[in-house]
Amino acid sequence: MMKRYLIALLFAVCHLSFCDAQVIDTVLNRASDRPFLFSVAVPDGNYLVTVTLGHKKKASQTVVRAESRRHYIDMVSTKKGKFETVSFVVNKHNPVIKGDVRVKLKPREVGYKNWDDSLSLSFCGPAPAVQRVRIEPAERALEASKPITVFLCGNSTVVDQEDEPWASWGQMITRWFTPQVAVANFAESGLSCTSFLAQLRLDKILSQLKAGDYVIVEFGHNDEKEKKAGDGAWYSYSRNLKIFVDRVREAGGHIIFCTPTARRFFNDDHKTIQNTHGDYPEAMKTVARRENVPVIDLTRMSTAFYEALGEEGSKRSLVHYPANTFPGQEKPLADNTHFNPFGAWEIAKMVVMGLKQIDCPLAGYLRDDWQDFDPAHPDDPSAFVWHMSTGSNLTKPDGN
Repeated sequence: MMKRYLIALLFAVCHLSFCDAQVIDTVLNRASDRPFLFSVAVPDGNYLVTVTLGHKKKASQTVVRAESRRHYIDMVSTKKGKFETVSFVVNKHNPVIKGDVRVKLKPREVGYKNWDDSLSLSFCGPAPAVQRVRIEPAERALEASKPITVFLCGNSTVVDQEDEPWASWGQMITRWFTPQVAVANFAESGLSCTSFLAQLRLDKILSQLKAGDYVIVEFGHNDEKEKKAGDGAWYSYSRNLKIFVDRVREAGGHIIFCTPTARRFFNDDHKTIQNTHGDYPEAMKTVARRENVPVIDLTRMSTAFYEALGEEGSKRSLVHYPANTFPGQEKPLADNTHFNPFGAWEIAKMVVMGLKQIDCPLAGYLRDDWQDFDPAHPDDPSAFVWHMSTGSNLTKPDGN
């Protein structure tokens, strides 16, 4: 297992047992100046999580995330003796599909919170404090409006990155939905359509998918590096996308395509982004037209985003950090594909805008504080605040 470098963070872990029909309702009454973790063993499924933030003796500032750094609640500030309650839905899954059939996890994923047997909550921020945690099966708790599950398929630009400073849009988009939507992220770094299918990740999704759920597919970065006979945008990639369409629809789900996010690769004019994906975005659009699949054009939107920030400013959306920013980091980090939390936050907002542009019903479940976003006029990176919730890992994610 890769060595983890901790950034002066201390996690207190509470392990509990759980049965299908039970409700976990725990009084924590905990305040700290460091992040801490609450973990409970649960079966696969969607869970309504209700947390009461604050402390009777201290003021608090708390951020709430779940599993592998899925971001749900921005910082909530409470005065001493005051409390605020928030709710959201978390999808929990392990690798088991049926019997001995399991998702073929990559070695780096073994032990990740996204794939273990527990639902984990991370409370971070300058002064996290939690009075109470309640966890209950969402289908029962929200019986009048059972949550829709949105399954994510993709690579390192989509996956819930386990460690700082890496981040992806799949772990940020959770912030914008009400408890009527659960996001289940099955993406992994370095995957193509071919390897995602071969690792039985779609099989696992289909074992959980209910009629009316959604599957969002973003591939291209790693597919374009496959060079065997029969590979290519118009061959294996297009064929595999058709497999996703057919299998999801056969199970009663809705499918959405996302073209691959652009790489930060500026042309010689130092103003415009070069398309490094070749025919892959167009091949995805062609399959979508033929199969009547809605498409979110992340290639176009992320290109506009980089160009708006400029050649130098766009580094602030990716893992570009000077040496010694993180413990053990003797050399600068300069990655033009993988996002940091700010970049992931912005890309997630592009995906939400894409859902609105294709008139997807999921856009009807956005939180009240959502504001429409134009990637050509991005947020100010200097105004973005991210409170770290885990240790750092300097190992670059698979893929590029």
